[in-house]
Amino acid sequence: MDGCPDADRGEVVFIGRSNVGKSSLVNMITNRKSLAFTSKRPGKTQQFNYFAVNDKPGREKEVKYGDVLETEKDMDSFYIVDVPGFGYAKVPDKLRRQWSLFLEEYAANRKTLRVVFHLIDARHGPTDEDQNIMHQMGEILPSVVKYVIVLTKADKNVKGPSPKNSGKVSEGVMNLVEKAMLENNVKNAPILLTSAETKLGRDEMWKYMKTAAEL
Repeated sequence: MDGCPDADRGEVVFIGRSNVGKSSLVNMITNRKSLAFTSKRPGKTQQFNYFAVNDKPGREKEVKYGDVLETEKDMDSFYIVDVPGFGYAKVPDKLRRQWSLFLEEYAANRKTLRVVFHLIDARHGPTDEDQNIMHQMGEILPSVVKYVIVLTKADKNVKGPSPKNSGKVSEGVMNLVEKAMLENNVKNAPILLTSAETKLGRDEMWKYMKTAAEL
């Protein structure tokens, strides 16, 4: 896994098809508007992006300029990893295969990985690519890694989202999700309902992210 930062803290990774809202969700849970770049054009994320959370002051200087800072990293620091989406991304097949192989190696062997958030559009349910990912994660993830289904864009399923009605998923879509989970050996994975617009699900996601901070 050449090119990854040193495995010196816990990590959580966001995976899902292009245009499912990965970058928007990263921005929402970190309470930042532009930490992860978002675009109306699917497939904008085309590399594995690491975001340090709760890191020591000046850490960005070490990463960007190679400076060495004497201060220690915070004990509760961890990485959020945003990876290229599958499906819509207009990239050569060779590069797409490289991403897939790298993700498989990363998920199976990254010793500090603690949570895999698999994002699925709450309006449509799992695609064939989502089911392939479910099957892959069910086969290769070590027992110490938590696999979590995250249904995104739940606010799009309600008219005029409000604090009392910030998002939902239809019974039909939920049935499709549970059926896919059962068929792909991940039937016990938790399911979180989220919205980057209304911040629905933010606290629930942090409950799992804290396991990476406790590494």
